[in-house]
Amino acid sequence: MSVLVFDLDGTLVSSMEDLVATLNVVLTTNGHAAVPQAKVVHMVGMGAKVLLQRGLEHNDVRWTEEMVLPLYHQFLDHYAANIAVHTRAFEGVVPSLERFRSEGWKLAVCTNKAERLTLPLLEALDLAKYFDAVVGGDTFSVSKPDAEPVHGAIARAGGSIEGSVMIGDSGTDISAARNAGIPVVAVDFGYTPVPVSELGPDRVISHFDELAEAIAGVTRA
Repeated sequence: MSVLVFDLDGTLVSSMEDLVATLNVVLTTNGHAAVPQAKVVHMVGMGAKVLLQRGLEHNDVRWTEEMVLPLYHQFLDHYAANIAVHTRAFEGVVPSLERFRSEGWKLAVCTNKAERLTLPLLEALDLAKYFDAVVGGDTFSVSKPDAEPVHGAIARAGGSIEGSVMIGDSGTDISAARNAGIPVVAVDFGYTPVPVSELGPDRVISHFDELAEAIAGVTRA
């Protein structure tokens, strides 16, 4: 059984406004300047801790792990309480997920967002029911771009690596797919500092309406 493995932020859902709001609440509460949303777009994809580190770097702060840890817990608490204020699924996501399920695909989420944030967000947006497995950035001892979370998502969904496909928006997702030995379809409306087409995905789409054709193309190849 083949599995479609989806990244979350910037792929399935538009979550930037809520991420920016939480980042800036934590930064300003601790005496730092807020980061403009245009810059935060280039900071996401590796989880909240890295996002905070980059936010501190934006403030010319030489951070340490000891400095970041309490901010990380503040981030998790605030974000969990405000997880879907503005966040919504991208246009076409729900019809696509329904179509793939009806065609017999297994579906999984593989994100670098912590499980304690990923699961409530999927529930809040009524998306959890579509997925056979959900892997967060802390589900395993390593996160994307390592292959283990991708392989783990496929296994937990009851599928096999052969025939499975990754769908993501960043270099992290593309590298994770390459490391996992599966093809990758990239969306060009997500969160990446360079055009995703320059990062070497097998296909690029601009709307979820194009995903079925792209998946057919990479699975035939």
